[in-house]
Amino acid sequence: MNKHMKRLDIPVTRRQVLAGGTVLAAGTTLAACSGGEDQPVVRPEGVPLGPYGADSTAEQVVEGINLTGKTALVTGANSGLGYETMRVLALRGAHVICAARTMEKAEQACAGIQGRTTPVAIELTDFPSIVTGTDAVQALGMPIDMLILNAGIMALPELEQVYGLEKQFVTNHLGHFIVGNRLLPQVQAAPQGRVVVLTSSGYQWAPETGIEFDNLSGERDYNPNKMYGQSKLANHLYVRQLAKNLAGTTTTANSVHPGVIMTNLGRSFPKWQQVAAKLIGWTFMKSVEAGTATTCYVATAPALATVSGHYFADCNPEVPGGQMQNDELAAKLWQVSEDLTRPYLLS
Repeated sequence: MNKHMKRLDIPVTRRQVLAGGTVLAAGTTLAACSGGEDQPVVRPEGVPLGPYGADSTAEQVVEGINLTGKTALVTGANSGLGYETMRVLALRGAHVICAARTMEKAEQACAGIQGRTTPVAIELTDFPSIVTGTDAVQALGMPIDMLILNAGIMALPELEQVYGLEKQFVTNHLGHFIVGNRLLPQVQAAPQGRVVVLTSSGYQWAPETGIEFDNLSGERDYNPNKMYGQSKLANHLYVRQLAKNLAGTTTTANSVHPGVIMTNLGRSFPKWQQVAAKLIGWTFMKSVEAGTATTCYVATAPALATVSGHYFADCNPEVPGGQMQNDELAAKLWQVSEDLTRPYLLS
């Protein structure tokens, strides 16, 4: 291992790889969640603990569950965690709608799956594309039992903007906000619909004050990790407010942190970080199969039928820190998100 590190001519440690942003799971990061791994896990009261953990795989958590007759939609289902989520749900009998950036990518992904799948194009940075894609899903005329908002981008090295807004915030939060709003009636039409959103422990990179509403353009002191963390904080705050909106119904909303996993999410990282991750990532990263377990567990576990508004990691509920429990911030984010996307929301 040291020989390889010398060849890179860069002294790289596990902590530096994490802090620099290694190749992580969709919506995931641990890194400078400094000291987070040393903090005791706090469990929310009244939420059942499951029999699974960090090493469980998606196939294990759905074993014995028959999803025949149920429909799931997974964004970013053409690769990585999204593809494995689609594969496992289809394996258990679910009809999975594969949402990818282009129809070609979606069709190619569906071609490799055993089971019933339907491709749809939803490009999260192109709001009209989201409208077209969700219109196509609505035209299918079926309830959605599991709406899994999985797709994401991470730590863009330079500021990129869409609609004058920082791209990670648009892709990871606003695009999914539109998808969720437009498809929510179909989720509510299911006997027990579930919205599952991939967040990350990287929320700890977000500004201490939470969401920088006066800097959504990202033009003020752009920092790749900070903006990624802000978008992941937004993912969970969306879940918090959605759960409140859904109170008293049979529809639930929860967020999941899949863990640190080797996927293509880190394609924007400098080459040395990608090389370092491949060299030593096996010592601390989850497999894709294990990284998908929490998503599949929250989407299907009978014990979670009435659980809503919570954060899950390693197949169990946790109480996250920072601004993740700030309901006032969640309400403000919801209002701002509505204002920014109103022309594209379901009327």
